Amino acid sequence: MNDLKGKNVIITGASGGIGNSIVKRLNDCGANILASGTRIEKLDELKSEFKNIKTLKFDISKSEKIEEFIDNATNELKGNLDCIVNNAGITQDNLAIRMSLEEWQKVIDINLTSTFLLSKFSIKKMLKNKSGKIINITSVVGHTGNLGQTNYTASKAGIIAMSKSLALEYAKKNININCISPGFIKTAMTDKIDEKFKEIIVSKIPSARLGEPEDVANAVLFLASNQSNYINGETLHVNGGMYMA
Repeated sequence: MNDLKGKNVIITGASGGIGNSIVKRLNDCGANILASGTRIEKLDELKSEFKNIKTLKFDISKSEKIEEFIDNATNELKGNLDCIVNNAGITQDNLAIRMSLEEWQKVIDINLTSTFLLSKFSIKKMLKNKSGKIINITSVVGHTGNLGQTNYTASKAGIIAMSKSLALEYAKKNININCISPGFIKTAMTDKIDEKFKEIIVSKIPSARLGEPEDVANAVLFLASNQSNYINGETLHVNGGMYMA
């Protein structure tokens, strides 16, 4: 049974579709949750739906404030930090020859550098506990590449390699660091995709459909639970068979 009762969990990007589902799934299993995001109205909606969760507005692009954020979030949870789900991220698409340095740097800074810093300062908390789980949300395109997303794919592939290195460094300290690599999931972002292009995407998915945010949330629950205690430095693919490593 995936029981997270009494476990303190930070979830970034909680104001988005996948983040919402992760909050709901982990809350159902008894976790003490600190939900973070940039859209205060979405965080307020979560707070009104789940009275026991705590929320904290934070923009992970503020890299110099990340250590303070982890301190504040842990204090809000009034205890140890057992797990962090690094779900927040952005896209800023363009063809490579048209992509500005600013477009490249912004995506790398937010998706990769901030995930590193969130992991780093979480590990410092977890070392005191002598245990912990870090779950980094990457993407199928970090494995396959994608047109117009050289910045995004680089950032997501970087998260995978970074997570393996962190897992090697801290496995003996009973800290598990893994990734989840979603494929195309039904969210506000995929709703904007042209229907013809969406049909092409679905034609490449063996399951012949887009995934649901709950599919990702279920994977997060597994990696956050004690059932995954002997899994470290791995990437769990949630893409309907679109990418078979």
